[in-house]
Amino acid sequence: MSHSNSPKTLHVATPGSLGPVTPEEASLLEKLDLTRLPRHVAVIMDGNGRWAQKRHLPRIAGHRSGTQSARTTIETCARLRIEALTLYAFSVENWRRPKTEIDFLMALLREYLRKEMPLLQKNNIRMRFLGRIDELPAGVQNGVRDAMEKTSGNKGMVLCVALNYGGRAEIVDAMNAILSERNGHGASHKVTEEQLSRHLYTDGLPDPDLLIRTSGEMRVSNFLLWQIAYAEIFVTETLWPDFNRARLLEALLEFQKRERRYGGIREGEPSEEKPARAAGH
Repeated sequence: MSHSNSPKTLHVATPGSLGPVTPEEASLLEKLDLTRLPRHVAVIMDGNGRWAQKRHLPRIAGHRSGTQSARTTIETCARLRIEALTLYAFSVENWRRPKTEIDFLMALLREYLRKEMPLLQKNNIRMRFLGRIDELPAGVQNGVRDAMEKTSGNKGMVLCVALNYGGRAEIVDAMNAILSERNGHGASHKVTEEQLSRHLYTDGLPDPDLLIRTSGEMRVSNFLLWQIAYAEIFVTETLWPDFNRARLLEALLEFQKRERRYGGIREGEPSEEKPARAAGH
């Protein structure tokens, strides 16, 4: 599994990659260094329900409106030559929601996969799904398999959809896969980080450099717990259905302002730091 910490993409986009842009987007693009974009962006798409509530609409209206933000984010990241994008679509905890909402979300997902296939193919996007897919309704499983098969030959951005996903569940699944492989042999050998990484849903992808969360909530919600160990986190008050291309470019700009040390220190910085003072001293 690749864990390169380099923020550079394999292929660099050009200023014209996005096509026509608004004045606000053009201003943001001028400040953005296209050679220092994150390799992998992960997004917690939050705020659909609150967006609908503010407009006195049913929650499902927020979910449907949120698909436009997903489309914009996917196409923009693909055109910027970002290597991977992971969207948190449905968590293992989301089964606690009302059945009518769950049924709508599953139907919306199947509809989205079908309608967005031309966009995915046009942008050379390859799809992957992260989570316990075999626990989803049969129709959704068929749609997932169909989307992966149809895009398997594409060589551009990898689009990962976290579906029936939980970070703790992923680590449990990885450990069970390791135990299954050993089948009683080599039990005395310790599990390494590299070995566990190879059994995660994201095997073969770089860990996320940037985690975006919309709607202002300051938590990671059981999302990619292992993989975001060194990710830069960007939280915006913007609700997901209002998260447009300009807001994405803002997040990328903020990422480029961060100093990424991965537990190290800046060159020339003293290696011995003074101990923190105890309260009251």
